[in-house]
Amino acid sequence: MASKILIVDDAAFMRMMIKDILTKNGFEVVGEAQDGNQAIEKYKELEPDLVTLDITMPEMDGITALKEIKSTNPEAKVIMCSAMGQQAMVIDAIQAGAKDFIVKPFQADRVLEAINKALG
Repeated sequence: MASKILIVDDAAFMRMMIKDILTKNGFEVVGEAQDGNQAIEKYKELEPDLVTLDITMPEMDGITALKEIKSTNPEAKVIMCSAMGQQAMVIDAIQAGAKDFIVKPFQADRVLEAINKALG
């Protein structure tokens, strides 16, 4: 059965890029969210196998959303997405329980490697 993935990014274009990579490689994108609040709601509603979570978003950033998701489900598998130069935030995210991170602009092989490793 295909792994169910929730994609969270405030940029529709970025969500579309990840969705394209995932669907072409046999994953099922069960939902999308554009900020941390939506991410938490959708996570509870959809119970995905994995979440890709942007760090920098309006309303609630990715690290806050990550902590909320992990408090809901300590076993949650989350991969952070960040632009270059956000190393400090990436470290915070890993300490908060993220499985991995991928850097924008996305490279398909790196996205798939991170997702397969996290789902492993």
